[in-house]
Amino acid sequence: MTQPESHAAHILEVAMLDVRLGQEKAFETALQQALPLIRRQSGCQRAEIRPCLENPRRYLLLVYWARLADHEQGFRQSEDYRRWRALLHGFYEPFPVVEHYGPPL
Repeated sequence: MTQPESHAAHILEVAMLDVRLGQEKAFETALQQALPLIRRQSGCQRAEIRPCLENPRRYLLLVYWARLADHEQGFRQSEDYRRWRALLHGFYEPFPVVEHYGPPL
């Protein structure tokens, strides 16, 4: 039996991002600047946004964190988060619910 890697993510942040109609391309362009902001955070092990195949206005945000505090007290209290918010928050309709999930069962 193999041991889990010590750097494996323990927390998965998930948000469904619904973008205003007609703003999909502009949102994707803004993502090119925004994703590096979250990826460089302490404790962020992976961050990706996937487009929905059935709904072109919907995207799924997946961020793997070492600890919940890396997101809540780290990223959300940072200047990078203020920049993230300025780049992306104007695209959402409605504003997304962000949830955090523990390690796989």
